[in-house]
Amino acid sequence: MTISNKMELNINNQIQKEFYSEYLYLSMQAYFTSLNLDGFANFFQVQTQEEHAHGMLFFNFVQETGGKITLQSLEKPRTEFESPIQVFQLALEHEKLVTKSIYNLIDSALEEKDYTSHTFLQWFINEQREEEASLDKIIAKLKLIGDDGKGILMLDTELASRVYTPPVIGNNVP
Repeated sequence: MTISNKMELNINNQIQKEFYSEYLYLSMQAYFTSLNLDGFANFFQVQTQEEHAHGMLFFNFVQETGGKITLQSLEKPRTEFESPIQVFQLALEHEKLVTKSIYNLIDSALEEKDYTSHTFLQWFINEQREEEASLDKIIAKLKLIGDDGKGILMLDTELASRVYTPPVIGNNVP
């Protein structure tokens, strides 16, 4: 099956969003590194790896379905943050935008009767649910911790244990 021009355009736009997410999370990682919060930095390092992989999954899908890749420029991400909780709140807001974008892709796939794309996109719906839930949980912990330095350090230790696991969708590997 060859991807439609509309789906090709929409997925190329999603590729840009995924790589922008990688760039944004890299900025957040740099912020936490500057605070010597290596566990928080690790959390966002894993996020950057995940977003890169997501972008490559979309990239590979377009190519596998006979489409053309059209890479777009990335806007400069935010580089100044006020607090750890603000960073996670911004990350959650960003993930909600990505989720909405994927929902729009699914709507387009259904309009086009493109069941191949629809099936491919289902994995991303589950991934977005996990992303948002993870960020919500950390935000809740940060609210409980408040300004308690010991609590921040405990959470830093917890976040340091996060590891990257490459995603696989069918035969599509980043």
